[in-house]
Amino acid sequence: MTRAAFFVLTALADQPRHGYGILREVEELSDGEVLLRVGTLYGVLDRLTADGLIVLDREEVQQGRLRRYYRLTDDGVATLDAEAERMAAGAGAAKRRIAEGRAAHPAPRTSPGHVPPAAPGLAGGHA
Repeated sequence: MTRAAFFVLTALADQPRHGYGILREVEELSDGEVLLRVGTLYGVLDRLTADGLIVLDREEVQQGRLRRYYRLTDDGVATLDAEAERMAAGAGAAKRRIAEGRAAHPAPRTSPGHVPPAAPGLAGGHA
């Protein structure tokens, strides 16, 4: 699952939203890391609809413009939940491995202002 699809599903997890609302939610949920363009958003929405993960909830005309609201299906909720679990398990594995690496190879402690000795040059001397 792409990051864009993950965040679109996440944006729809609590309530139906229209395209612009989804764009804003994705930006907020991703702390500004995922910025979707309108064309990209509708491509993601089309794929998620084709996969049965979202459906058109309703259409409303506001200020002369048609707004389509999308919502998650039961399969969409299950898929989002499974993906969130998979990501959490992966993050947990990474955190454990980092901790193990730090325990096995602790970084040398230095005092503030300490300058490590220069590495020897090619001739064995200092540059």
